[in-house]
Amino acid sequence: MTNHASASYFPASMRKLLIREIGVALILTLIGSVLLPLVLPTFRLKFLGRFLALAIAALGIDLIWGYTGLLSLGHGIFFALGGYALAMHLKLQLPEGELPSFMVNYGVAKLPWFWQPFHSFSFTMVALFFIPAIVAAVLGYLVFRNRIRGVYFSILTQACLLVFFFFFKGPIELFNGTNGLKTDKDTLFGVLASSNTAQWVFYELSILCLLASYVLCRWLTSGRFGRLLLAIRDDENRMRFSGYNPTGFKVLVFSVSGALAGIGGALYSVQTGIITPSAMEVPFSIEW
Repeated sequence: MTNHASASYFPASMRKLLIREIGVALILTLIGSVLLPLVLPTFRLKFLGRFLALAIAALGIDLIWGYTGLLSLGHGIFFALGGYALAMHLKLQLPEGELPSFMVNYGVAKLPWFWQPFHSFSFTMVALFFIPAIVAAVLGYLVFRNRIRGVYFSILTQACLLVFFFFFKGPIELFNGTNGLKTDKDTLFGVLASSNTAQWVFYELSILCLLASYVLCRWLTSGRFGRLLLAIRDDENRMRFSGYNPTGFKVLVFSVSGALAGIGGALYSVQTGIITPSAMEVPFSIEW
Protein backbone atom coordinates (compact mmCIF):
# COMPACT_ATOMS: atom_id res chain seq x y z
CA MET A 1 0.00 0.00 0.00
CA THR A 2 2.80 2.40 0.92
CA ASN A 3 4.75 1.58 -2.23
CA HIS A 4 1.62 2.11 -4.35
CA ALA A 5 0.99 5.50 -2.74
CA SER A 6 4.60 6.51 -3.24
CA ALA A 7 4.48 5.44 -6.88
CA SER A 8 1.31 7.48 -7.50
CA TYR A 9 2.87 10.51 -5.81
CA PHE A 10 6.08 10.28 -7.84
CA PRO A 11 5.60 8.43 -11.16
CA ALA A 12 8.58 6.48 -12.53
CA SER A 13 9.31 9.11 -15.19
CA MET A 14 9.32 11.87 -12.58
CA ARG A 15 11.59 9.88 -10.26
CA LYS A 16 14.09 9.40 -13.07
CA LEU A 17 13.97 13.10 -13.85
CA LEU A 18 14.51 14.02 -10.21
CA ILE A 19 17.46 11.63 -9.92
CA ARG A 20 18.99 13.11 -13.05
CA GLU A 21 18.51 16.65 -11.78
CA ILE A 22 19.99 15.82 -8.40
CA GLY A 23 23.01 14.26 -10.13
CA VAL A 24 23.56 17.36 -12.27
CA ALA A 25 23.15 19.62 -9.23
CA LEU A 26 25.72 17.62 -7.24
CA ILE A 27 28.23 17.75 -10.13
CA LEU A 28 27.79 21.53 -10.45
CA THR A 29 28.16 21.86 -6.69
CA LEU A 30 31.46 19.96 -6.74
CA ILE A 31 32.75 22.06 -9.62
CA GLY A 32 31.75 25.29 -7.89
CA SER A 33 33.00 24.37 -4.44
CA VAL A 34 36.23 22.53 -5.33
CA LEU A 35 37.47 23.48 -8.80
CA LEU A 36 36.52 27.14 -9.14
CA PRO A 37 38.29 28.28 -5.92
CA LEU A 38 41.49 26.78 -7.36
CA VAL A 39 41.37 28.69 -10.64
CA LEU A 40 39.56 31.95 -9.84
CA PRO A 41 41.15 34.86 -7.96
CA THR A 42 39.53 35.98 -4.71
CA PHE A 43 37.90 39.01 -6.33
CA ARG A 44 36.17 36.88 -8.99
CA LEU A 45 35.15 34.32 -6.38
CA LYS A 46 33.57 37.01 -4.23
CA PHE A 47 31.78 38.37 -7.30
CA LEU A 48 30.46 34.90 -8.13
CA GLY A 49 29.33 34.44 -4.53
CA ARG A 50 27.12 37.52 -4.84
CA PHE A 51 25.40 36.05 -7.88
CA LEU A 52 24.87 32.78 -6.00
CA ALA A 53 23.25 34.71 -3.15
CA LEU A 54 20.96 36.47 -5.62
CA ALA A 55 20.14 33.10 -7.18
CA ILE A 56 18.80 31.89 -3.82
CA ALA A 57 16.41 34.84 -3.72
CA ALA A 58 15.53 34.23 -7.38
CA LEU A 59 14.45 30.67 -6.55
CA GLY A 60 11.96 32.14 -4.08
CA ILE A 61 10.67 34.52 -6.75
CA ASP A 62 10.22 31.62 -9.16
CA LEU A 63 8.33 29.70 -6.51
CA ILE A 64 5.69 32.37 -6.00
CA TRP A 65 5.60 33.91 -9.48
CA GLY A 66 6.49 31.07 -11.84
CA TYR A 67 4.53 28.36 -10.04
CA THR A 68 1.87 30.25 -8.08
CA GLY A 69 1.33 33.27 -10.31
CA LEU A 70 1.90 35.82 -7.53
CA LEU A 71 3.96 38.76 -8.77
CA SER A 72 5.62 40.30 -5.72
CA LEU A 73 7.25 43.69 -6.20
CA GLY A 74 8.29 43.87 -2.57
CA HIS A 75 10.70 41.00 -2.10
CA GLY A 76 13.41 43.51 -1.32
CA ILE A 77 11.83 43.64 2.17
CA PHE A 78 12.77 40.06 2.96
CA PHE A 79 16.14 40.32 1.21
CA ALA A 80 17.07 43.35 3.30
CA LEU A 81 15.75 41.87 6.55
CA GLY A 82 18.09 38.92 6.16
CA GLY A 83 20.99 41.21 5.33
CA TYR A 84 20.34 43.53 8.26
CA ALA A 85 19.98 40.59 10.67
CA LEU A 86 23.47 39.29 9.93
CA ALA A 87 24.97 42.78 9.72
CA MET A 88 23.56 43.67 13.14
CA HIS A 89 25.25 40.61 14.63
CA LEU A 90 28.56 41.58 13.07
CA LYS A 91 28.28 45.18 14.31
CA LEU A 92 27.90 43.84 17.86
CA GLN A 93 31.19 41.92 17.84
CA LEU A 94 32.65 44.47 20.24
CA PRO A 95 34.02 44.49 23.80
CA GLU A 96 31.23 44.27 26.38
CA GLY A 97 29.48 47.58 26.96
CA GLU A 98 30.58 49.22 23.71
CA LEU A 99 28.16 50.40 21.03
CA PRO A 100 28.55 50.39 17.25
CA SER A 101 30.44 53.48 16.15
CA PHE A 102 27.55 55.03 14.24
CA MET A 103 25.35 54.88 17.37
CA VAL A 104 28.05 56.65 19.36
CA ASN A 105 28.28 59.35 16.67
CA TYR A 106 24.53 59.94 16.87
CA GLY A 107 24.51 60.14 20.66
CA VAL A 108 22.89 56.79 21.48
CA ALA A 109 23.61 55.95 25.14
CA LYS A 110 22.09 52.47 25.32
CA LEU A 111 21.76 49.68 22.80
CA PRO A 112 18.12 49.50 21.54
CA TRP A 113 16.17 46.54 22.90
CA PHE A 114 15.63 44.93 19.49
CA TRP A 115 19.40 44.88 18.89
CA GLN A 116 20.04 42.92 22.09
CA PRO A 117 19.17 39.40 20.80
CA PHE A 118 21.60 39.78 17.89
CA HIS A 119 24.49 39.37 20.29
CA SER A 120 23.74 35.65 19.92
CA PHE A 121 25.08 33.91 16.82
CA SER A 122 22.48 31.14 17.14
CA PHE A 123 19.61 33.64 17.33
CA THR A 124 20.97 35.50 14.30
CA MET A 125 21.21 32.34 12.19
CA VAL A 126 17.55 31.61 12.89
CA ALA A 127 16.43 35.24 12.60
CA LEU A 128 17.92 35.85 9.16
CA PHE A 129 15.39 33.50 7.59
CA PHE A 130 12.70 33.25 10.30
CA ILE A 131 11.99 36.98 10.56
CA PRO A 132 11.52 37.38 6.77
CA ALA A 133 9.35 34.25 6.76
CA ILE A 134 7.13 35.57 9.59
CA VAL A 135 6.79 39.00 7.99
CA ALA A 136 5.88 37.36 4.67
CA ALA A 137 3.37 35.04 6.38
CA VAL A 138 1.63 37.90 8.22
CA LEU A 139 1.55 40.10 5.14
CA GLY A 140 0.38 37.20 2.99
CA TYR A 141 -2.37 36.20 5.40
CA LEU A 142 -3.77 39.72 5.59
CA VAL A 143 -3.78 39.99 1.80
CA PHE A 144 -4.82 36.50 0.70
CA ARG A 145 -7.64 36.07 3.23
CA ASN A 146 -9.31 39.02 1.54
CA ARG A 147 -8.81 37.39 -1.86
CA ILE A 148 -6.57 40.18 -3.12
CA ARG A 149 -4.63 38.99 -6.14
CA GLY A 150 -3.28 39.98 -9.52
CA VAL A 151 -2.10 43.52 -10.02
CA TYR A 152 -3.64 44.60 -6.69
CA PHE A 153 -1.39 42.15 -4.84
CA SER A 154 1.64 43.52 -6.71
CA ILE A 155 0.72 47.11 -5.81
CA LEU A 156 0.26 46.20 -2.15
CA THR A 157 3.66 44.50 -1.95
CA GLN A 158 5.24 47.56 -3.54
CA ALA A 159 3.52 49.81 -1.01
CA CYS A 160 4.79 47.64 1.86
CA LEU A 161 8.26 47.86 0.35
CA LEU A 162 8.16 51.65 0.56
CA VAL A 163 6.99 51.50 4.18
CA PHE A 164 9.95 49.33 5.17
CA PHE A 165 12.32 51.44 3.07
CA PHE A 166 11.44 54.65 4.93
CA PHE A 167 11.48 52.83 8.28
CA PHE A 168 15.10 51.71 7.82
CA LYS A 169 16.11 54.97 6.16
CA GLY A 170 14.49 57.32 8.69
CA PRO A 171 15.90 56.75 12.21
CA ILE A 172 19.61 57.11 11.47
CA GLU A 173 20.55 56.35 15.08
CA LEU A 174 19.04 52.86 14.76
CA PHE A 175 20.22 51.64 11.34
CA ASN A 176 22.60 54.41 10.18
CA GLY A 177 20.10 55.71 7.62
CA THR A 178 21.06 55.66 3.96
CA ASN A 179 24.65 54.76 4.86
CA GLY A 180 23.49 51.35 6.05
CA LEU A 181 25.56 48.87 8.01
CA LYS A 182 29.06 48.11 6.76
CA THR A 183 30.44 44.69 7.59
CA ASP A 184 33.84 44.68 5.87
CA LYS A 185 35.64 45.92 8.99
CA ASP A 186 33.79 43.68 11.42
CA THR A 187 34.82 40.24 12.64
CA LEU A 188 33.08 36.89 12.93
CA PHE A 189 34.63 34.37 15.33
CA GLY A 190 37.70 36.57 15.38
CA VAL A 191 38.14 36.57 11.59
CA LEU A 192 37.78 39.77 9.58
CA ALA A 193 34.63 39.48 7.48
CA SER A 194 36.37 40.90 4.39
CA SER A 195 39.41 38.60 4.66
CA ASN A 196 40.08 36.01 1.97
CA THR A 197 39.40 33.19 4.42
CA ALA A 198 36.02 34.56 5.48
CA GLN A 199 34.99 35.34 1.92
CA TRP A 200 35.88 31.81 0.83
CA VAL A 201 33.66 30.44 3.63
CA PHE A 202 30.80 32.73 2.57
CA TYR A 203 31.22 31.58 -1.01
CA GLU A 204 31.07 27.91 -0.02
CA LEU A 205 28.03 28.60 2.17
CA SER A 206 26.34 30.30 -0.78
CA ILE A 207 26.82 27.16 -2.88
CA LEU A 208 25.46 24.89 -0.16
CA CYS A 209 22.50 27.14 0.56
CA LEU A 210 21.72 27.41 -3.14
CA LEU A 211 21.77 23.63 -3.48
CA ALA A 212 19.55 23.19 -0.41
CA SER A 213 17.17 25.89 -1.67
CA TYR A 214 16.91 24.22 -5.06
CA VAL A 215 16.20 20.83 -3.49
CA LEU A 216 13.53 22.41 -1.27
CA CYS A 217 11.83 24.19 -4.17
CA ARG A 218 12.02 21.10 -6.35
CA TRP A 219 10.48 19.00 -3.60
CA LEU A 220 7.67 21.49 -3.04
CA THR A 221 6.82 21.69 -6.74
CA SER A 222 7.16 18.01 -7.67
CA GLY A 223 4.21 16.41 -5.92
CA ARG A 224 0.63 17.23 -5.03
CA PHE A 225 1.59 20.53 -3.42
CA GLY A 226 3.21 21.63 -6.67
CA ARG A 227 0.10 20.73 -8.63
CA LEU A 228 -1.98 22.80 -6.22
CA LEU A 229 0.31 25.77 -6.78
CA LEU A 230 -0.17 25.43 -10.53
CA ALA A 231 -3.91 25.22 -9.99
CA ILE A 232 -3.80 28.51 -8.07
CA ARG A 233 -1.87 30.09 -10.91
CA ASP A 234 -4.06 28.79 -13.71
CA ASP A 235 -7.56 29.02 -12.21
CA GLU A 236 -7.92 29.85 -8.53
CA ASN A 237 -11.72 30.01 -8.66
CA ARG A 238 -11.94 26.51 -10.07
CA MET A 239 -9.66 25.32 -7.28
CA ARG A 240 -12.06 26.81 -4.73
CA PHE A 241 -15.00 25.09 -6.40
CA SER A 242 -13.05 21.81 -6.12
CA GLY A 243 -13.08 22.13 -2.32
CA TYR A 244 -9.62 23.61 -1.70
CA ASN A 245 -8.96 26.83 0.18
CA PRO A 246 -5.95 28.43 -1.55
CA THR A 247 -5.27 30.93 1.25
CA GLY A 248 -3.17 28.56 3.34
CA PHE A 249 -1.16 27.35 0.36
CA LYS A 250 -0.46 30.90 -0.79
CA VAL A 251 0.59 32.02 2.69
CA LEU A 252 2.93 29.04 3.04
CA VAL A 253 4.61 29.47 -0.32
CA PHE A 254 4.94 33.23 0.21
CA SER A 255 6.55 32.58 3.59
CA VAL A 256 9.01 30.07 2.13
CA SER A 257 9.85 32.52 -0.63
CA GLY A 258 10.47 35.26 1.94
CA ALA A 259 12.77 32.96 3.94
CA LEU A 260 14.83 32.18 0.82
CA ALA A 261 15.12 35.90 0.09
CA GLY A 262 16.32 36.48 3.65
CA ILE A 263 19.05 33.85 3.33
CA GLY A 264 20.12 35.34 0.00
CA GLY A 265 20.19 38.82 1.51
CA ALA A 266 22.36 37.73 4.44
CA LEU A 267 24.94 36.05 2.19
CA TYR A 268 24.87 38.95 -0.26
CA SER A 269 25.47 41.56 2.44
CA VAL A 270 28.61 39.91 3.84
CA GLN A 271 30.05 39.43 0.35
CA THR A 272 29.47 43.04 -0.67
CA GLY A 273 30.51 44.35 2.74
CA ILE A 274 27.41 46.50 3.26
CA ILE A 275 23.62 46.44 3.49
CA THR A 276 21.63 49.64 2.97
CA PRO A 277 17.96 50.60 2.53
CA SER A 278 18.63 50.66 -1.24
CA ALA A 279 17.98 46.90 -1.15
CA MET A 280 14.38 47.88 -0.44
CA GLU A 281 14.06 50.31 -3.32
CA VAL A 282 11.46 49.47 -5.97
CA PRO A 283 13.92 49.04 -8.89
CA PHE A 284 15.98 46.46 -6.97
CA SER A 285 12.94 44.23 -6.42
CA ILE A 286 11.83 44.61 -10.04
CA GLU A 287 15.28 43.82 -11.46
CA TRP A 288 15.15 40.30 -10.00
